[in-house]
Amino acid sequence: MSIAAGSTSPAEEGWDDECDVLVAGSGGGGLTGAYTAAARGLDTMLIEKTPLFGGTTAYSGASLWLPGNQAQQRSGLDDSVQKGLTYLRATVGERTSASLQESYVGHCAELVAFLEGNRHLRFRYAAFPDYYDAPGRFDRGRSVMPEDIDAADLGDLMDVLRPSWAADRLGAEVPRTRLVGGQALVGRFLLALRETPGVRLSHSTALDGLIQENGRVVGVHALRDGRRLRIRARAGVILATGGFEGSDELRRKYQAPRDARWTMGPVGANTGDALRAGISAGAGTDLLGECWWCPSVVVDESSAAFTLGATSGIFVDARGRRFANESLPYDQTGRALLAQETAGVPLPCYWIYDGTTEGLPPGFVSANPTDARPYLDSGVWKRADTLAGLAEQIGVPADELIATVERFNAFAAAGKDEDFHRGEDAYDRFFATGEGPNPSLVPLEKGPFHAVPVVLGDLGTKGGLTTDDRARVTTPDGDVVPGLYAAGNTMASVSGLVYPGPGVPIGSAMVFAHLAAEDIARQQGN
Repeated sequence: MSIAAGSTSPAEEGWDDECDVLVAGSGGGGLTGAYTAAARGLDTMLIEKTPLFGGTTAYSGASLWLPGNQAQQRSGLDDSVQKGLTYLRATVGERTSASLQESYVGHCAELVAFLEGNRHLRFRYAAFPDYYDAPGRFDRGRSVMPEDIDAADLGDLMDVLRPSWAADRLGAEVPRTRLVGGQALVGRFLLALRETPGVRLSHSTALDGLIQENGRVVGVHALRDGRRLRIRARAGVILATGGFEGSDELRRKYQAPRDARWTMGPVGANTGDALRAGISAGAGTDLLGECWWCPSVVVDESSAAFTLGATSGIFVDARGRRFANESLPYDQTGRALLAQETAGVPLPCYWIYDGTTEGLPPGFVSANPTDARPYLDSGVWKRADTLAGLAEQIGVPADELIATVERFNAFAAAGKDEDFHRGEDAYDRFFATGEGPNPSLVPLEKGPFHAVPVVLGDLGTKGGLTTDDRARVTTPDGDVVPGLYAAGNTMASVSGLVYPGPGVPIGSAMVFAHLAAEDIARQQGN
């Protein structure tokens, strides 16, 4: 594998570069597609818009929702394709086609077995509950994750691996000695690609359009160092550049009044390049109003950090009232925030918690804060000795906030949340830290009290180009666009309007990118 920002292959006249398979994007989907194509003997080129590889996947925990795979079996988990498909159908319903759902779940085991054929690609089961109480659910989850890896094993590849969100977006000092989650997944793929012949990775090379001949996609336009290039793809193009969460223009068009401030995507990436290119080539689209929603803690005027949910504390709206179970899976909390906004209740809401946490939000926050003082000093987070004082600082009615906390504390004492049933679902209980009759309900009693603004964030958009069950891009009429494939957030998600479980975004991206490369290889006789 060569890694460069320049051309490394001779090209035919009229082309600046050429390959069999061109993959655009370097997240979990793009890396899987490139590895599969190269492993099948195809001359493969991956282009990445930014100077760093990994996309939003590098920020993630890298849970992978892949039912029935051999990593689960090694742990003793009794999962299967049928159980996974039962659950997916029960949650997604008919919003996406049965054939697409079957293709996803039916190829999960094949994908993991194929990847683990490389010594660098290793996975393990990690407990993390499915998100809905539906047939086929695993209360402790069915996801697998990449095995951790020492950063030293990557050597100079660390220079091109996108850092974690806190390091990349906030400039935080985050040790990079032991790679976990998305860092480990991307790092392992880079190692695997380095040992696989016939693959080139070109960073700082942005997709700028598709080239068609007689209706077939035969290459791409790309921008590199201010120059527009023509790169031929003899066998096919796989689009896996993420969604359009980084584009204010596209978000206003498809998701008004959304803007890009609160997304978790890398700055300057995921701006809808592949979406625009696919539409220009005749592709259909779906789900463009949808995102992988999440609650996000505001850390400054232009950034908010994904939070997994509250282990204690409550969320209150502008009226000082609770509006949801704060322990819901993050996409469902995000949808509750969306419902508030739709109903005319302004955001942010506020995460109210007491003085038992030294000022830090009681739950996972991707900013990885270890000290609340910078955020309190900046005025973004608020603190007061009394609830009335806190209410004044955040502009909510003091009597409403006090009554809300008193009502919640009564629920905690009784062990039952009569308003939103917090602690009754397996997901809530998995993260519970309290000691009372309902460990998900922790009373707010000790001052000082804190308020952290929470906005509607996202882990990326989930609408995109329509595809068939082999990841071939289709037109609005359902015909295939020859030579063109899509995966990940460039593709209209197989999960439709829901987020079924941890790892569906990256897991499905990897499966469909793998299927795209396999389809190309079959057509080439490889």
